[in-house]
Amino acid sequence: MKNIAIALLALTPLFILSSCGHGSKHQNGVVEKVVEKGKSYNGISISSEDHLAEENLIEIKVAGMSFMIPERKSKIKSFACGDCHSKPLEELKSNEEGFKKAHWDIKLDHASSSTMDCMSCHDDKDMNHLKTLTGQQVDFNRSDRSCQQCHSQQHSDWVGGAHGKRIKSWASPRASKTCVSCHDPHKPHIESRWPSRYNTNNAE
Repeated sequence: MKNIAIALLALTPLFILSSCGHGSKHQNGVVEKVVEKGKSYNGISISSEDHLAEENLIEIKVAGMSFMIPERKSKIKSFACGDCHSKPLEELKSNEEGFKKAHWDIKLDHASSSTMDCMSCHDDKDMNHLKTLTGQQVDFNRSDRSCQQCHSQQHSDWVGGAHGKRIKSWASPRASKTCVSCHDPHKPHIESRWPSRYNTNNAE
């Protein structure tokens, strides 16, 4: 009996080595399993192209990233602005009788009046465009270029995909909503609200 016990003790290391897979293709660790699975990974076959077919999108390139955003100008009710703003704003205002009062429903609640006014973003020389703080023209479809001057961190996060919402699908090709898709540029702060809840009263 003693000899049998000694023999079993002597063989124990062999059992351990054979069961743990040393020297074999068997992977025990998580990292090893992921690496092995990755050798046969050929990417995903999911695409959002079919979902985006009906969307009016334009492709942009920002900081080495290429993705699509919604075309905006066709959705602006009073665009093109130059149809009414045919003269400099001050000249239009000076003609009280012929001055068509508009935009009185818009109250600028973006920053203090000492920091910005309408002309901080709108190009008073060409109202069909926005502008940068240095006076460079900005197309209305690329209004994010005006936003990024003060909101650089949010813009950087948006370009990287961490801020904002995707359109239709998370799969490639990427289509993202822009700043003004969620934020009113004249009043960008989103009011606090209660989270939506599932109405259990109508549940079957």
